[in-house]
Amino acid sequence: MNLRLIFVLIIALLPLFGNAGATPPTDKETPKLTAQQYIEAWKDEAIYQMVVHKIPASITLSQGLLESGNGNSRLAIEGNNHFGIKCHNDWSGAKIFEDDETKGECFRKYDDASESFEDHSLFLQKKRYEPLFTLDIKDYKDWAKGLKECGYATNPKYPQLLINLIEQYQLAQYDKLGLEHIKEKTTPNRSHGKAPNHNPSNNKEDGKTINLSNNRTIKISDNKIKFIIAKAGDTPEKIAADLDIAAWQIKLYNDFQKNDTIKEGQKIYIQPKRSKAKDETHTVSKGETMWSISQNHGIKLKKLYKKNMMAFGSEPSPGQKLKLR
Repeated sequence: MNLRLIFVLIIALLPLFGNAGATPPTDKETPKLTAQQYIEAWKDEAIYQMVVHKIPASITLSQGLLESGNGNSRLAIEGNNHFGIKCHNDWSGAKIFEDDETKGECFRKYDDASESFEDHSLFLQKKRYEPLFTLDIKDYKDWAKGLKECGYATNPKYPQLLINLIEQYQLAQYDKLGLEHIKEKTTPNRSHGKAPNHNPSNNKEDGKTINLSNNRTIKISDNKIKFIIAKAGDTPEKIAADLDIAAWQIKLYNDFQKNDTIKEGQKIYIQPKRSKAKDETHTVSKGETMWSISQNHGIKLKKLYKKNMMAFGSEPSPGQKLKLR
């Protein structure tokens, strides 16, 4: 066999031996979520947000789909951030950095994606988005346009992108489910949807605190409601200014009457109280009022009166057992 033939044979056989010592890949790429899988995972959370915060479920879902790429973006996978909310000055939680309008911008990072949905709802309660809550909750088109008008997005096509998603995937059906809960005055369960490529979390909220840069600490009650502890000299207007929400929200969420004043050390809710408490009953102690019991247990004042068949404005007697559920 001549040298030329040997050389040709070696070249021909190289592919058979070139990777002999290599380890074949074993990890398969995590499959990307489809829009339908994302909707199935997070529809219950969107309905919950609609009932509690009065934001159409279709809007929440369409924004989540669009902003997170069906939950497949790096922010969604590694940061549980489904809405692309940036850190801003009042954020002291975990952070994740991503190129956006500029390189390496700071975005909020959450322990669980459901926190991203809750934060999105609270974010839309900032003063700049107040006009949204004058719109018909059933009119997703007006809400989509309103988001653009309030400055949520710079893309001129943003409203139509949301509308297209809502109509393509029939997301308005979840608005109807939310409206049923609102009509019946019931709060839906939260699914805390876990998509295949989401980070696991135990989702424990009790005792969790968020420290803001303005010396306010947001806590979470046993009834899963965010609140702060009032400081000396606090008013609804002062608290609202510190938290960048509207004063009427502070008054409404805490069942304040016209001439009520805030005392240092009081629990002040920054989102709506529930229709029922975590505990079954409460035995009234001396000095307690229906309002103070409502605040302590995170139950709406009118609901507390109704559950106990008491006239609004009347007060309980020490030792009386009140129903909370």
